[in-house]
Amino acid sequence: MAKWETALGEELRQLKREGRYRPLNVWTGGAGTRMELNGRSLLQMSSNNYLGLTDHPALIRAAVEATERYGAGSGSVRTITGTLDIHDRLERELARFKGTEAALVFQSGFTTNQGVLSSILGPDDVVISDELNHASIIDGIRLTKAHRKIYAHKDMAQLEAALKESAGCAKRVVVTDGVFSMDGDIAPLPAIVELAERYDAFVYVDDAHASGVLGKHGKGTTDHFGLHGRVHIQVGTLSKAVGVVGGYVACDRLLKDYLIHKARPLLFSTSQTPAVAASCLAAIEVLGQSGELIAKLWENAAYFRSRVQALGFDTGASETPIVPVIVGSPAETMRFSDLLLAEGVFAQGIVYPTVAADKGRVRFIVTARHTQEELDYAVEALRKCRDAV
Repeated sequence: MAKWETALGEELRQLKREGRYRPLNVWTGGAGTRMELNGRSLLQMSSNNYLGLTDHPALIRAAVEATERYGAGSGSVRTITGTLDIHDRLERELARFKGTEAALVFQSGFTTNQGVLSSILGPDDVVISDELNHASIIDGIRLTKAHRKIYAHKDMAQLEAALKESAGCAKRVVVTDGVFSMDGDIAPLPAIVELAERYDAFVYVDDAHASGVLGKHGKGTTDHFGLHGRVHIQVGTLSKAVGVVGGYVACDRLLKDYLIHKARPLLFSTSQTPAVAASCLAAIEVLGQSGELIAKLWENAAYFRSRVQALGFDTGASETPIVPVIVGSPAETMRFSDLLLAEGVFAQGIVYPTVAADKGRVRFIVTARHTQEELDYAVEALRKCRDAV
């Protein structure tokens, strides 16, 4: 066996010893509140399908019609023949939805952050990032030669200190998640914007878990806080509440044109399939009529969180449909997740290095499609597992 194979094998064995090893689950059927795994029907409490749009008839119909018209693929990168009229329409609708001059679509939310951050930041600039920002933001920053400063989670005093210390930099960019994916709390965006304006910095918000969740018709944290025109760059995904796949940046026309020429994930990856672009377009239309769906999502989240807390579980800083149950060590966390699975509830355990070593949690995500009976079933499963530990 080669040395590299020996090293990789030892790392995998170490993951198993620490209780962090997890094979991929292979599900039967599409995303929903109940999904089949190894012949068992399970209550699904880990899907990002917040509004249940993955199987919405309008999205499915749009995908079929686009495939019949354009074919299965786009055939090229965006800058050659890969920008079809359906991609252009999607970007115009996203800009209208987000209230910005323009929008640019990427293959995923991850590549959006990589493409935007690596393009706009140079060696004379500084990026100032919340310590709990998503891995895609962290990796996007790593691709730059910019100076880097990290402030403690939502600590505005540390953010202001970082802004003061970086006065000599050409550009200062403050980056934050809108909703933090592991804790389910919301960024203090008004305070961030106020500080950025005071110190002449740009504000960059990743709304992956806020799109379709916060703001009127799910327009995100900028809309939620009424900060239109004061947030310079809004990143979102098309793969969570939107129900399909992809990512985008909503910005001014100048930045869009710049990214078309500079963002490597866009320049060197084939564009979205016509079916994906059409489904995303249909989803934006559905979001425009989604008032009842979003209201149901928040009603379900409040109901579930209150019942989980009543059992004595620590749900951390959760204030959105992301409801973590803090357990502890990786081994304890994964054991608790397995106990829930035995009770018929799939809720993914999340451990180090995604979260702190002693802050492993089973992350529940509530959707608009969950019934009260299903949420009660999950709560009862939690009670049983708590008593079994």
